[in-house]
Amino acid sequence: MAKARLLIIDDDVQLGERLVRYLQQFDYVADAASHPRDGLNRLEVSSYDLIILDVMMPEMDGFEVLRQLRQNRSLPVIMLTARGDVSDRIVGLELGADDYLPKPFEPRELVARIQTVLRRGRSSGKAEEHRRFGDLQMDLAAQRVTLAGQEISLTHLEFELLRVLSNRPRHVLDRDALMDSLRGMDWDAFNRSIDVAVSRLRQKLGDDPKAPRFIKTVWGSGYMFLGEQDV
Repeated sequence: MAKARLLIIDDDVQLGERLVRYLQQFDYVADAASHPRDGLNRLEVSSYDLIILDVMMPEMDGFEVLRQLRQNRSLPVIMLTARGDVSDRIVGLELGADDYLPKPFEPRELVARIQTVLRRGRSSGKAEEHRRFGDLQMDLAAQRVTLAGQEISLTHLEFELLRVLSNRPRHVLDRDALMDSLRGMDWDAFNRSIDVAVSRLRQKLGDDPKAPRFIKTVWGSGYMFLGEQDV
């Protein structure tokens, strides 16, 4: 199996250099960019499996980098933040972050989160390659979703949420079950982030919460995927 390639975007040059050396011990290939523009430029010329992105940076913060990134890429992003504000985490989630790690952190915890996020992506396509629910199609291996023939751009987290919900059509999944299935995010810090993620997924699927085609809210219980899989 090829080594996973990681890109660290953080204006703390020393931290970036230490993380590059540390991650090499776990068989990762890591690059570090100390300026947001440099990081975005690297993404234009090199392929990466995951990005480690600092929030607090000069000229362009991590949120703006993530906005630009999500315009045409869905690769996983773990955000680093020196601010513990829950609202920061929700903003990052809304923009498509896959996980958060507050500074200061233990490097081994970062490795554990990298492993979890990458494992989620690899495991999503093992049991089957494709699912079809009417005009909604999922390519699990490529993490690609189309609706009525048009590709829907989902973040890694949004795709995983759709996959988990569609694993059990017509069954109610409560927030605890969803959080357990989506290990890697620091859900305990802000449980309502599940609701934010579901809301964003619905918007991208064009799903009306009042008359849902795909995801129904079961008040007081959780969420239910309504699609019936084509055989």
